[in-house]
Order: sequence, then structure tokens, then C-alpha cells
Amino acid sequence: MSTTPTRPPIWQLIRDAVAPLGRETSNAEIKQLLLREYPDLNEASIACQIAICTVNRFGRVGYPENKKPRLANGRYDFLFATGRGKVTWYDPAKHGLWAIEETPEGLAVRRFEDTSEDGDAASDIDAVEPVDDGFGGGAFALESHLRDYLARNPPTLPGHGAPLTLFVGDDGRDGVEYQTDCGPADLVFHDEAKNFVVFELKLGRGPDAALGQVQRYMGWIDTHLAKGKTVSGVIVANSISDKLKYAAKVAPNVQLMEYRLTVDLAPVALQVPSMPAGDRP
Repeated sequence: MSTTPTRPPIWQLIRDAVAPLGRETSNAEIKQLLLREYPDLNEASIACQIAICTVNRFGRVGYPENKKPRLANGRYDFLFATGRGKVTWYDPAKHGLWAIEETPEGLAVRRFEDTSEDGDAASDIDAVEPVDDGFGGGAFALESHLRDYLARNPPTLPGHGAPLTLFVGDDGRDGVEYQTDCGPADLVFHDEAKNFVVFELKLGRGPDAALGQVQRYMGWIDTHLAKGKTVSGVIVANSISDKLKYAAKVAPNVQLMEYRLTVDLAPVALQVPSMPAGDRP
């Protein structure tokens, strides 16, 4: 009596489909690859498993596979999100080391940065999934909120008469989470002279390691994209530490900026259109 072979789990099918591609792919393409071989699969289940296996998706902590703190070096940790609906094979040397950590607010996805001189590892939460802008206590809740806000509302830097514009490469990639060989740069802009401005965004906690990070991105862009144009950097945080100020003092191509949130309230009232005289009872 013959038996039907057991189908591998969906996460394994995703891994086996993405690994040989050797390039960025999309959630839609992954679904097509799997459904071509296994048409009985549920598309929603595939989408969930992609989220579970993507190391920098904040929503992955909502699934049972990721309910305990750990480094992203297990069987469910092989995808890296490069944009909305796009992933590539996770390479810690290229994308940084990611983990699921316990915080006072619950489990969070974190990217570990360089270790500072006093031995503290600075880290930040970086959600790639689309979210609405949200803030409280004068600070953005996640770096992705600040990133998306600045991408939609490019700032004007001191000494520049016009707002920056979001960089768009020849390959059509824009400057949001722009992938370099040193990892993803938060934002890459052009100024009015088409010079490059690289933004590194940090929440209020531990931005001290940001200087080396933004300089790595600047060096990569200077090597591969600038073509004679200048490359400068901007570190943006809710609060800049004195340690970072001292470090930036000898890095003239990097500016430090603190953001401020304000809320303006305007009164509104219901406007009831008046009825023509002939229609009045």
C-alpha cells in the first residue's frame, strides 16, 4: 500500500525557493514559486511564514515560532526585508546581526550596532512593515515612523535654500532603506546640486555608535554612486549625547540634529448648507 509523501513545512519550502535565487525577490514571487509546485497551499499561510522568517520584520514576534528572546541564527531566520513586500537572503555580515529581545514593552526586533568603548552594545528597533505615523512623549515610537515621515517630507538643511529630494538610483530603487554592502542606509537624499546626503536615524536611546555607521554608508556611496559629487551625513535623534557630539566634532562631513514634534490644533464646526428660499417649509 503506497503512502502520500509528507510535504515539507512551508517555512522550509520558502527557504528552498529563495536560497538559489541569489537576488532580491518579492513576496508575490515567492507565492508563485510555491503555488506552482504545491497549488493546495494557502496564500495567507505563505505570507505569515515569510513574516516569521524575516529577521527585521517587527511583526514576526506575534507568531509562536518567535515568542522567546533569541539571536536571529536559527531555522526561522533566513530572510531580510529590503522594502515593502521585498526580501533577500539574510546575511549577518551585510545586514547586521538581528535578534528578538525582551523589553519593558514586550518582545521587540532589534539590530545590534557596534559595541561602544564602555562595553555597552547599542541597539535599535527597526520595523520594515508599513505602519502609520505614531508618536508619544515628543518622540516617534519606532525609527520607521521617523524614516517614513522624512521620506514624505524631505527637510531643508542649514545653509541650503531648498528642501532635499529623495535619491532614486538608475535601477529605480529609492533612497529609503537603501541597501549598501555595509547594510541598509536609512535615507539617502540629494541636495539641489545633486550632492548626496545620508541620514542615519536613531531613537532617544544609545545613538553613540551611529557615527561609524553613517560614515560606512557615506564611504560606500562615495565609492559606488557619487561620481565626483560630495557625500555628507546627518544623524537624527530625539536626543544627542555629549559623547556623540565630541565624536562628531572631528567629523566635519557629518551633522547632528535633534528632531522636535509639535501638534497644532484648529477648531472645526459642522457646516450645514442653507436651504434655498423656495424649498423652505
